[in-house]
Amino acid sequence: QVQLVESGGGLVQPGGSLRLSCAVSGSIFAINTMGWYRQAPGKQRELVADIARGGSANYADSVKGRFTISRDNVKNTVYLQMNSLKPEDTAVYYCRVVFVGGRNSWGQGTQVTVSS
Repeated sequence: QVQLVESGGGLVQPGGSLRLSCAVSGSIFAINTMGWYRQAPGKQRELVADIARGGSANYADSVKGRFTISRDNVKNTVYLQMNSLKPEDTAVYYCRVVFVGGRNSWGQGTQVTVSS
């Protein structure tokens, strides 16, 4: 059984920063891609950023230049550094990992609220 434990969400003022973490544990096969998605109320879940095992990253246009995704392959952990946060970044953020072979798992989600 694979577990994804997210942390780091919370309430922050516009222009502020947060760092999300997602630690993967359990019966882990090789992890391929790790990523962050978000879902705002009334909207579909969308990709924020993902990162391949070798380190190449992909970002949504709305977060380019503000968010940075990184991963630690020894700790099986993925991070999302979020700077210059805007109210429109408010959402539940979900971690997702894709294992070699195609199986994938999701975290439970962590709330990020950007408000003054």
